[in-house]
Parts: sequence; structure tokens; C-alpha cells
Amino acid sequence: MTDIPTITPKANGPLVVQGPVRIVTPDGRELAVPPRKDGKPAEVVVLCRCGGSATKPFCDGTHKRNGFSDTPPATSAPTI
Repeated sequence: MTDIPTITPKANGPLVVQGPVRIVTPDGRELAVPPRKDGKPAEVVVLCRCGGSATKPFCDGTHKRNGFSDTPPATSAPTI
């Protein structure tokens, strides 16, 4: 694991955060990062971008079911 955090947005999915990070709420409370399935400390944190996760701010895979798209909406050209 690197000492420099990296954030990688996955297409139509979550943000994958690698490296040492602290997740702090707006009121200053630090959230515990869930451990890996084997109980060891997580080296990667996956954060929700779709807004539908039941475990916010962490991703629970809901983006696969709710149709989340990270494609920017098309803008219409002004009518002349």
C-alpha cells in the first residue's frame, strides 16, 4: 500500500480510495472504515456516488440496481 491516497472513480459506480485515509462527517465525527472480509484492516475504501447505499458513505453495490450513470446530462443548445 502506498502512503499517498489515490481516488479512482469507477464508470457508473463508486469511488475507489486506496491508501491511508480518514473519513470525517461534516460535524467532525470520524467514521470507522469497515475491515476486510477476513477481518484485517481495509487497504481500499469504496465510497458511494449513486446516493442509494444503505451503508453510506460506503458503497453497497446499489448503483448496479438503481440505474446510476456518471454520464453528464446532455445540454441543449439555445434556440435561435
